[in-house]
Amino acid sequence: MNAMECNRLGTRAGGARANLATGYLYILVATLLFSLMEVTLKALSNYFNPVQLVFLRFFIGSLVLMPLALKELKQRECRLNRRDFAYFALTGFINIVVSMMLFQMAIVYAPASVVAVLICCNPIFVVLFASLLLREKIYNDTIVSMIVSMAGVLVIMNPLKMTGSVTGFVLTLLAAVTFALYCVVGRPGTERHGCIASTCGSFIVGSMEMLFLILLSKLGGVSSFLVHAGLTSFANVPLWQGITPHRLPALLFLGVGITGLGYVACFRAMEATSTTTGSLIFFIKPALAPVLALLILHEAISVRMVSGIVLILVGSLVTFIPSHKRQMQENTTLDFDLPEDRELEKAEALV
Repeated sequence: MNAMECNRLGTRAGGARANLATGYLYILVATLLFSLMEVTLKALSNYFNPVQLVFLRFFIGSLVLMPLALKELKQRECRLNRRDFAYFALTGFINIVVSMMLFQMAIVYAPASVVAVLICCNPIFVVLFASLLLREKIYNDTIVSMIVSMAGVLVIMNPLKMTGSVTGFVLTLLAAVTFALYCVVGRPGTERHGCIASTCGSFIVGSMEMLFLILLSKLGGVSSFLVHAGLTSFANVPLWQGITPHRLPALLFLGVGITGLGYVACFRAMEATSTTTGSLIFFIKPALAPVLALLILHEAISVRMVSGIVLILVGSLVTFIPSHKRQMQENTTLDFDLPEDRELEKAEALV
C-alpha cells in the first residue's frame, strides 16, 4: 500500500466516523420527536376534530419538507409527470387518509402509551407485504421476530380478559397494517424520487385529499348522512376552529417538529448510518414513549404493559442484529469495488 492509498483510506475513515456520529445524533433527535408524537396528539385531541388534526399536521409537515424535497428532485434530475402525481395520490391516500386517520382515532379511544407501542409493530406487516407484493425473502430470524413481537402485542391487549378499549386496540393494529402497506407500495417511488421527495409528495397530495373530504363533509346532505350513521366526528369537520394563541405552539410542534423535522432527522440518520441502524428509532420508541406518557399525561404503566414492551423489544433485536450484520457485509463487499476507487486506480495506472 503506497502513501496515496494510506492517505485516501485515512481520510475516508475519518469522514465515516464523523458521518456515524452525526447519524447517531439524528437517531437521538428523531427518536425523541417520534416518541412525543402520541403524547402531543392525545393532548391536542381534546381541542381539535380528529380529521382536522390529521389535515393540519401533514399540511404543515409538507411545507417543512418541501425545500428539501425540491433540492432532492433537482439533484436526481427528476421531473414529475402524471404517473408521479398518481403515485403521490395513492400513497397519500393509504398513508394519510386511511392509516393516519385510523391512528388518530385510535389515540382518541386508547391511551397514548398503548398506541405508541402497538404502532411500532408495523415492521411485522411490512415483512409480510414485502414478501407478497415485492417477492422479498423472509429470513428465519424475521419469522422468530414476528412471533415474539406478536406475543408482546397479545400480552398488552390481553384478549382473554381485555380491560382497555377494544376499539382503540383494533384501530391501532389497522393503522399499523395500512402504514406497512404504504411503506411497501411507496418503495418504488422512493427509489425514483428519493425518501424526502417521495414523503413530501405523499404528504402534500394526501393533505389535499383530506381537505377535499373536509369540504365534502360540510355539504348538508353528506353531513346529515354521517350524523345519522353515528359518524359525527366526520360530519361538518372544522378547518381552523380550535386554533388559539395558547394552542398554536403545540400545533406547530406537532406539524413542524414531529411531522416535519422528525422525518428529516429519520432520513438523515439512515443516510449517515444505514437503513437498519436508522430503524433503531422504532426499536427505542416502544420503551421511551410510555415513559413520556407517564411523565406528561400521567398514564400508568402496568406490569403487563412492561412485559409486552420487553417482548416487542426482544423481537425487534432478534431481527435487527442479523439484519445489521447482513447490511454490513453487503457494504463491505461494495466498498472493495466503488466506482471512485476504480477511477483512481485508472489514474494511478497511467502515472
